Amino acid sequence: MEVEGSSKKMIATQEEMVEAKVPLAYRDQCAHLLIPLNKCRQAELYLPWKCHNERHSYEKCEYELVMERMLQMQKIRQEQQKSNAKQPLILLPKPANA
Repeated sequence: MEVEGSSKKMIATQEEMVEAKVPLAYRDQCAHLLIPLNKCRQAELYLPWKCHNERHSYEKCEYELVMERMLQMQKIRQEQQKSNAKQPLILLPKPANA
């Protein structure tokens, strides 16, 4: 499965995310890293000094996604300036399978 507008592919399947009880808000391209992180957290009783490698890889993935979205928005704004459009850019979220 591939997400539109992103360079990263979805690695975790819907079935894996449902089985791991990943909340809907966290089912993005980094969910495949969140699943082992949550398992580690539960095994280590959520001790903050445990699961460093898993947490770092998940947070790095999320950071890269945010930076990618920021670059996409910057490109949209540059294209808008080139077309000399005076109207503000309004981004509306797509409805979820409605």
